[in-house]
Amino acid sequence: MIQFVWLWAFLFLPLPWIIHRLLPRAANRDASLYVPFFKSLSTIEKTAPKIGARNRLIAVLAILSWLLLVTAASRPQWVGEPIQLPTTGRDLMLAVDISGSMEAQDIQLGGQNATRLQVVKSVVGDFVERRTGDRLGLILFAARAYTQAPLTFDRETVETLLYEAEIGIIEENATAIGDAIGLGVKHLRERPEASRILILLTDGVNNAGEVSPTQAGDLAARENIKIYTIGIGADASSSNSLFGPRTINPSADLDEDSLTQIAVNTGGQYFRARDREELENIYGLLDELEPVEQEAETFRPTSALFYWPLGIAAALSFLIALLRMPWGILFAGGRQSATAQNPATEESSMEVKA
Repeated sequence: MIQFVWLWAFLFLPLPWIIHRLLPRAANRDASLYVPFFKSLSTIEKTAPKIGARNRLIAVLAILSWLLLVTAASRPQWVGEPIQLPTTGRDLMLAVDISGSMEAQDIQLGGQNATRLQVVKSVVGDFVERRTGDRLGLILFAARAYTQAPLTFDRETVETLLYEAEIGIIEENATAIGDAIGLGVKHLRERPEASRILILLTDGVNNAGEVSPTQAGDLAARENIKIYTIGIGADASSSNSLFGPRTINPSADLDEDSLTQIAVNTGGQYFRARDREELENIYGLLDELEPVEQEAETFRPTSALFYWPLGIAAALSFLIALLRMPWGILFAGGRQSATAQNPATEESSMEVKA
């Protein structure tokens, strides 16, 4: 169907008539024009279209052109059939830790040691690809928390932004887990209650930000937001050195108690990822969350049509300009050239009074 966005533009239709009625007519004055080829002009006048008929045609074209210009100004557009958007999934905010500790190479990827962030990108990227029908958002946090992507159906963009995340783009010397949860709550609180889910992944302890993880978790619980927390990092291992057995614990800073408490208080679950396989299994379990029906949303594609009446009006204006040209003078010019070649032709200069 065709719709007019600015329907009020049609109020300008009577504007030329109003101007014609209000403005005074031009005064009639005698004018004279010396025409050296009066006889030729009088001959051509007999074969040219009648001036009255031509003026009526010009008036009709002018009115039609004005109607088309007003129609173009009203912004006509074609509105297509409604298209239903995929709204049967959930609203998932992904909060990913990119603090300096995520640079630790204690997990293998493809048979080689890789940073924790590289492993997270590999696993979470696959998770994002599988979330057909879900709205996804991305929060990156270190010493501060930032929204990298709001909730959107555009999974490709979310995945790209995740892959582009690098350690150091945010102050990396601290971890603001509470602020990341609070930012997730801000994005999810307006969504349908049964579909509000925050998945938070970190390898450390909260030591920055304005809100503590416990306070942020309580706020999420009040807003019916379910939080799944994931602690990443290898287990402690022993090795022999010159000074005897030595114990190395890459995950010594991981605050599992707080992450567990946040997940339990909000109805979620805490997971521990010590390697890539465990992390894949965790996101596989998250894939099993049942989708929740939401209100149907539709989209109607639109395309602008204003250029059609505007183009036709421009063509009519060009035609009006052609019709208003002095046909007699144009033809007289040709006759005058022929007369110059025939000395027998008699021309006289006369004064024509209008």
